[in-house]
Amino acid sequence: MGGDSAWAPLRRRTFRALWLAQFASNIGTWAQTVGAQWLMGDLGGGALAVALVQAATTVPVFLLVVPFGAVGDIVDRRHVLIAGQSLMLAGAGGLAALTAAGGATPVTLLALIALMGVGQALAVPSFQAIQPELVPRAEIPRAALLNGVNANVGRAIGPALGGLLIAAAGPEAAFAFNTVSFFGVLLVLWRWRRPSDHRPLGAEHVTTAVRTGARYVRSSPLFRRVLERSVLFVVFGSALWALLPAIARGPLGLGAGGYGVLLGSVGVGAIGGAFVVPRVLRRTGKNLLITFATCAYAVAMAVAGLTSSPVVAVPAMLVAGASWIAVLSTLNATAQVLLPAWTRARALSYYQLVFMGGQAVGALAWGALGDALGVRGAMVVPAAGMVLVVAVAARALPLTERQLDTSPASLWDAPPEMPEVARGPVLVTVEWRVDGTRAAEFLAAMRKVCRSRRRTGATLWGLFRDTADPDVYLETFTVATWQEHLRQHLERSTTTDVEVERVARDLAAAPPVVRHLLWADRPSPPG
Repeated sequence: MGGDSAWAPLRRRTFRALWLAQFASNIGTWAQTVGAQWLMGDLGGGALAVALVQAATTVPVFLLVVPFGAVGDIVDRRHVLIAGQSLMLAGAGGLAALTAAGGATPVTLLALIALMGVGQALAVPSFQAIQPELVPRAEIPRAALLNGVNANVGRAIGPALGGLLIAAAGPEAAFAFNTVSFFGVLLVLWRWRRPSDHRPLGAEHVTTAVRTGARYVRSSPLFRRVLERSVLFVVFGSALWALLPAIARGPLGLGAGGYGVLLGSVGVGAIGGAFVVPRVLRRTGKNLLITFATCAYAVAMAVAGLTSSPVVAVPAMLVAGASWIAVLSTLNATAQVLLPAWTRARALSYYQLVFMGGQAVGALAWGALGDALGVRGAMVVPAAGMVLVVAVAARALPLTERQLDTSPASLWDAPPEMPEVARGPVLVTVEWRVDGTRAAEFLAAMRKVCRSRRRTGATLWGLFRDTADPDVYLETFTVATWQEHLRQHLERSTTTDVEVERVARDLAAAPPVVRHLLWADRPSPPG
């Protein structure tokens, strides 16, 4: 298996073991989804009750993925993953036992599925964040591609297997299969000897970690572009997943088996895309690849909506599967390599939030449009919108092709030690002396320094010019606590941050002068 092969990450023992275990778990999850929806119908639930089965999974993820992403950055990610998988195992096992005993009710069904949603919210950000720990940096795009193939093939196989298990032994068989599938993932995680995290200052508080993660995302334009491109693709692309069942039963005249063939075609297309994408990516770069794959996906979606022939729809689904995996794996890999280890899980939680939120909003919008225009129109409109949006985004929101170095580094001397714990905000001032002929270059460099300070923990930032001596600039920024400022020095600064600040230093006429000011007194209350 060559180093340039799409399957190269599978040479890594832990990645391979986890990938195979996750594949079985993905199949089990989709088999259980079918079983839960079927069981809800057996229990007398109507269309709304059946729809609540999916909502019970997605709502906990949507509500909890951001704080759980912060947990993944302050607690050993292996332990977080084990806890998340254990919650999902408990939910699946409880469903299997209750259903087999005849004790399942709509309320218990939804409650146990919601418990599994909590486990998924806990596990997903940390699972994304550990990928750079399992494969070399150069293989991250292919690892993301393989993980996408894993999910899509599981989506294709799982519902069919779930249907067979229900027919043979009832919904409890699907739940039991899903329960067993989690043991493989837990075994791999249990045997993985993950190196300890380097946290000189100990773990952060969860609320602080959440705020810091949000500030990092706001101050990282390159990562925000990934989020923006993701939501634009997913909102329009979700039309296919939302309307494919209606297309299969309506214009294509297919039954459940035919719908399974369409889903299977998407999975086969994803596998084919895994062979093609690495080669195309090397030749074109990620921006051109995403543009081409998005247009191909839009064409496939329009064809699936307009045709009445399954013979035409199946090849369209092959193209859709390859294109879907090409776009999302490229976006996911880009997100992973842009993030330093200290914030990777909490920032990637926003990627998951955007992905799930985009799918939910898109499904509702295109479903409503389908009721108004019919399913054919509801497939053509988002396909046309997707082409228009990607044409604009390719120019307005290009992804960086540069390789950023997110390894820890620091250009500053360690801040002075305090005799006791300092409370309240810290004001840091940095005096720069810059020749007037280099002022414009310096201001441009300091805009990047501003983002670097904010990414690592600064809450307010400003740059002021001395009226008495125009060559003197005073940079000021505040940090919530002295502990947070220490984290800037010891844990959060990266080689890329150092490079940004070095540009500003090279433009200065003298080394900058730094002062640290502590909160002196709180103002007395009025009266």
